[in-house]
Amino acid sequence: MKEKSYSNDEISVIWKPELCEHAGICVKMLPKVYNPKERPWIKVENATTEELKEQVSKCPSGALSYTENRIQ
Repeated sequence: MKEKSYSNDEISVIWKPELCEHAGICVKMLPKVYNPKERPWIKVENATTEELKEQVSKCPSGALSYTENRIQ
């Protein structure tokens, strides 16, 4: 399955386009992060890690997930 990852120092947000139902919850919750008209359409630098985690947990289709980046 195709996926794209968008990262900052603390978190990587993963988007799986085949699962996306376009419910728009991501855009409504964090419009400064998610803008489908721009490329890249996810800009993780425009929210805190906690805001991103909270929003991703509300994605109804499971198209968005995250992993925490480990600092070596």
